[in-house]
Amino acid sequence: MNYIDLNRLIPELAETGTWIGRCMVPAQKAYNGIAGPHVVMARKGKIYDLSAHFNSTSELFNCKNPVSRLKALNDLPELGSLKDALKNALYFNQNPLLPYIIAPNDIQAVKACGVTFIKSLLERVIEEKAKGDALVANDIRQTIYDTLGNDLSKVTPGSPETEKLKEELQKKGLWSQYLEVGIGKDAEVFTKAQPLSAVGFGAEIGVLKSSKWNNPEPEIVLAVSSSGKIVGATLGNDVNLRDYEGRSALLLGEAKDQNGSCAIGPLFRLFDETFSLDDVKDCDVMFSMKGKDNFATSGSNKMKEISRSPENLVAQVIGKNHQYPDGLVLFLGTMFAPTEDRNGKGLGFTHKKGDQVNISSSHLGTLINWVNTCDQIPKWEFGIGAFTNYIVKRNLK
Repeated sequence: MNYIDLNRLIPELAETGTWIGRCMVPAQKAYNGIAGPHVVMARKGKIYDLSAHFNSTSELFNCKNPVSRLKALNDLPELGSLKDALKNALYFNQNPLLPYIIAPNDIQAVKACGVTFIKSLLERVIEEKAKGDALVANDIRQTIYDTLGNDLSKVTPGSPETEKLKEELQKKGLWSQYLEVGIGKDAEVFTKAQPLSAVGFGAEIGVLKSSKWNNPEPEIVLAVSSSGKIVGATLGNDVNLRDYEGRSALLLGEAKDQNGSCAIGPLFRLFDETFSLDDVKDCDVMFSMKGKDNFATSGSNKMKEISRSPENLVAQVIGKNHQYPDGLVLFLGTMFAPTEDRNGKGLGFTHKKGDQVNISSSHLGTLINWVNTCDQIPKWEFGIGAFTNYIVKRNLK
């Protein structure tokens, strides 16, 4: 297990910026004495309880101006140090009698955009042509690169030039459903997980025991209000089963939405005078992974290379045609897909139990999780019904 520097998980331990998340709080420190998930603000190395003002991060983000609202709050109850809450979030170190950080989103819809970077677009085409078989992926990868090249970055999605390219590729038998959403006018948008089901910093993430070809997908995740306003960002891991999705696009639900297959965190950083959407567009998302077998891989997403702007992607998800009353969080896609052979020549990359996955950004901190199979990690048991009962119970006291 790699060393974890608690001082670097949140930049400057929230000395600057507006940091919002959720914390599981035991009864002795809980709002009205009712243990459960609390909306918190991290500031200058401490975490503060916002429960007297907000039942959910969704409620906060739907305010007209969340940052101004937060600045007006005084004498917030202190729950402890940010470092301690992060340390206690590590699944192997967790003490339920102390506060610990959990996924920062709650009742928002969890949506994701796919094939928004050219490199991941080509990998999706390879998955499809390989029909989920990692053994033949390398040969297909070379054929596609020889035909298309590995740089379609000058192609503008939905442009007349794209339509011309589509006709040429169809004639060669190389057009794909992934090219359709990658460089066509409509982005791929899917439901990544259910509200309240995401795991946070320090938790185990899940892959199906039956999957033999799967991968992490390090991404920026936007916080979006019910009006479609982008209010902040965090990090996420869109865990993916490549063999399932490669066999059939109709298996996307199985490939994407399993127990523990969505990790978000550690905290949302809201847009204020220290951080903006321009910073998101300019940032690099770094990825590293090390297994118990000492296999290691790393890479990065350069947000400058995204093929559609964050604003365009959000506009394709929420607007006149589709509303989200509780807001949403939106994964923006990844350009990094590890392809190094792990279990033998030509077999490509896949996860193993115990892999430590680190996703980081200089603006947003570091999200760390460990891989296990979906049936071996804690079951998701706190859904909308449990959340509603919890809020009613604590607000009636």
